[in-house]
Order: sequence, then C-alpha cells, then structure tokens
Amino acid sequence: MNGQRAKDARDHLTAEPADTISAGEVEVWTRSEAIARIRWALLQHADGERSMCAIAAELGIFCRGFRRWHDREFHLAWRPAIGVSTHLTRAEMERLADLWQLSEQLRLQASIACDAQAICAGACRGWNEFSNEKLEQFCSDILGKRVALDESAGANADSRI
Repeated sequence: MNGQRAKDARDHLTAEPADTISAGEVEVWTRSEAIARIRWALLQHADGERSMCAIAAELGIFCRGFRRWHDREFHLAWRPAIGVSTHLTRAEMERLADLWQLSEQLRLQASIACDAQAICAGACRGWNEFSNEKLEQFCSDILGKRVALDESAGANADSRI
C-alpha cells in the first residue's frame, strides 16, 4: 500500500484530527479506555461483510490483520480453525479465515474480531495480544493521540467493554 492510502485510512479512522493534541501533551488512559476508543475508531470501517482482520490487512493498519503472518505462520496459526489445504491460494485461505472470524464474532456476540479473540483465543489472542506500549502506539497511529496507559487510573482493566 502506498503511503498516501495508509494516511487516508488513518485519517478516516481518526475520531478527531490528529493535530488536536499538541506534540508535548500526553493523556493518561486506562487500558480499557484505550481499547474502547481504538475499537470505536476501527468500527468506522466495519461493513459486516469482512472481519477487522481482513480490513486491517487490506488497509495495512492496526495489527495488519491476516497480513501480519508470512505464509507458513498463517497456515500454522489458522490450521485449527480452517484446516489444511494444498490447493487453495493464500487469498482463498484468508477468505475462509475471515468467514470463520465473522462466525466467531456472531457466536460470541462480539463487536470486532479482537473482542472475539480475547474471549476465546484462536489464531491470536485479540486485545490480550497487545502490550500497553503497543496499544499506546495504536492510539497514536489510529486516533492521533499521545497516550500513556496507567492501570491505576481505573479500578478495572477489563478489555471487553
């Protein structure tokens, strides 16, 4: 993906213009608050036809979805859910994984794939996959916010809101 398309995708995800927070200003959020805000921004791309894994892969945003894995890693990660095939292309395997992920979201009544995977880990662990530092980076990349996560700022850091 070219740089302009990535910037356009990020701009579309951003709830507020990225320049609303000055370079030196850092907001303190809980992990739950960061996840809720990232989830809201990501849901702006949801179309009900593709999981966030497919959308993130297509746009090259967030965790990069299915594209975070090389072919061998993808097959190892998704084998328990979609099995093994010697005749399907990577794109076809990703589509099967996408359909499986959408089914899991429905089964678990989850907003997006990250919620479903946090409840019942599969190829990844959803929100649990990300350190606080990685979530802070996503807040910057997706929300245009400089954030420091502090668990003491809130009593409950539950990732499913």
